[in-house]
Amino acid sequence: MGILTVLWEKWVEFRRDFYKITVAAMISPLMYLIIFGMGIQTTSHGEPYLHFLVPGVVAMATMHGSFSAIVQNMSTQRLYEKALDQVMVSPTPLWQFILGQIIGGSLRGLYAGAVILLLTAPIRTDLVFNGLSIFIMFLNGMVFSTIALVLSFTAKSYADPPKFTSYIITPMSFLCNTFFSTEQMPAGFRQAVSILPLSQSCAMIRSIANGEPAGTFGFIVLAAYLAVFGTIAVVFIYRKKNL
Repeated sequence: MGILTVLWEKWVEFRRDFYKITVAAMISPLMYLIIFGMGIQTTSHGEPYLHFLVPGVVAMATMHGSFSAIVQNMSTQRLYEKALDQVMVSPTPLWQFILGQIIGGSLRGLYAGAVILLLTAPIRTDLVFNGLSIFIMFLNGMVFSTIALVLSFTAKSYADPPKFTSYIITPMSFLCNTFFSTEQMPAGFRQAVSILPLSQSCAMIRSIANGEPAGTFGFIVLAAYLAVFGTIAVVFIYRKKNL
């Protein structure tokens, strides 16, 4: 019941800010597609660069959508509205509150990715996006929703969420196999970047888009991130309740 309550809150918020959310999900990815995909005519691995770019932008959109859906709102609710304190004294199980936040954020990320798929649908790329692609997008959104939740618990003021985006999300947006392959990066740095969740999501979605198997390693990596940050979120909120 607690999960449904949180999801209903997210749904009301989504309906209220539908146009703002949709425009925000479109602007940056659309500019990347136009500038890099259509403006710069080049190839990657013997294929049109757009074939490489579209899956990366889709994965990046799910990351941005899910992260932004949680980090700012949760930080504001915790610091100023004291909504988290109200949740802790309510009969709602805290793990349901956390899971509802994660699923709600992931659905927002999935919506952002779906918007990009709709925008690129008229472009004949012959790329394949199927149910497994959607699942990877959802899983990627869950990971970044969980990361956003943990970071929102550490925020000290309203200025912290934009810093989280600048220090974490923006570097991953450009480095993690989205706009160019990590194969050309220096050894050591390449391995560090490739183990990040966005790198794995991009790689799996791109493999499926090109008719290749996604493999299992990426799922293991995403599941590990989800388990680690989910555990941190649960420990934090239960410790705060017991203070």
